[in-house]
Amino acid sequence: MDRRSGPNQTRLVLVTPPVADTYKIAPVLAASVKAADVAAVLLRLAPGKDAEQIMRVHALAPTVQNAGAALLIEERVDLVGRTGADGAHVAGIDALKAAMPLLKPNLVAGSGGLATRHDSMTAAELGADYVMFGEPDAQGRRPGFDAIRERVAWWAELFQIPCVGYAASLAEAGELARAGADFVALADSIWNSSEGTGALVEAMERLRQREPAQ
Repeated sequence: MDRRSGPNQTRLVLVTPPVADTYKIAPVLAASVKAADVAAVLLRLAPGKDAEQIMRVHALAPTVQNAGAALLIEERVDLVGRTGADGAHVAGIDALKAAMPLLKPNLVAGSGGLATRHDSMTAAELGADYVMFGEPDAQGRRPGFDAIRERVAWWAELFQIPCVGYAASLAEAGELARAGADFVALADSIWNSSEGTGALVEAMERLRQREPAQ
């Protein structure tokens, strides 16, 4: 996951819905990684047997990786080495501790679910390659946006490890970029958009805006 290469070069992380039918999402994913500056795709897998999960990753990995983006698997750290994925994203400090021996030194270890500043700093000390702020929990709850933006700004000012700001809308994407996020994660606001890849083009425009979005 390469961070921005210069001023105002915030990049995107696309977070998929839970994937069961790869045939349905594959063409949308292929168009998406070509339409915008996508650093990584965070693949969420629907429940299933390991063999099914592995087949899903194998079906989508070339689309992502051939476009120059990293493929990260949510939570299922054990599948990374078996599928050729580039790393994993886990929630919470305990999960990160368990993941590190399986991912390091060659694979990406992403850390989310960080409720406090102390947790964020602990994740960095453990060797996380990035920290994510603002993603929903298992019940779909997330902090208020002002708190998310403040956390991103605090991190960007003090730390070298990249941060990902999770945006629930295209307007939030621009705000998080201006706060200093190296990456902005987009999920439902992209996949549920009737505009298709046009929503990604708009997202990139918002990342480049210097004035607050209206």
